[in-house]
Amino acid sequence: MAARESEQRKPPGEPPLRAELDQQAEEVTLAIMAASRLLIAISARSLAHTDDSLTLPQLRALVVLDSHGPLKLVALASTLGVNPSTALRMAERLEAAGLLDRKPNPDSRREISLCLTDAGRDVVDRVLTHRRTEIRALVQRLPAEARAGLVPALRALTEAADEMAVDHFAELHRVRGLIDDPLHPIPQDPPPPGRRQPKGPSA
Repeated sequence: MAARESEQRKPPGEPPLRAELDQQAEEVTLAIMAASRLLIAISARSLAHTDDSLTLPQLRALVVLDSHGPLKLVALASTLGVNPSTALRMAERLEAAGLLDRKPNPDSRREISLCLTDAGRDVVDRVLTHRRTEIRALVQRLPAEARAGLVPALRALTEAADEMAVDHFAELHRVRGLIDDPLHPIPQDPPPPGRRQPKGPSA
């Protein structure tokens, strides 16, 4: 038993044991999840204060279009992580509310570009302004030491996320969402009757 205790007891100056690192990661994970729920609640309150007829997914679609300009339906669906049919229904509701326009793509008559109306941009501006004000009021309630510690921690978290995943928004900004996404291509029209559709290369 004494030998086991000596194995578990690390010398001074040694790096933390794996179990300690796992415990720290779990504590940080739970703290981030709690903060995420708080931010979602703030976003929901900001949206309800501005326009209680919209949902958070609809707001996210408006924010994407506000940030990146006109997008094809398939590009918007890919960014939101939903099926094109779900994105289409969302676009139809937003269009009916006067917040979104569907216009033909000047480069291809078969494609439709989605863009915000002036009313849609106004909704985004008012929701984000209200959210920023509420978050700022919350941050101002923190002690100065806690506020100072948040900045490097959140920046480190953002940098870690950049290293782990591709930023879909950066790609949308590059192509403006107006070319086919190779991972989510637009379905081809069915071949005319009597004509065989060519087979692609076998995997």
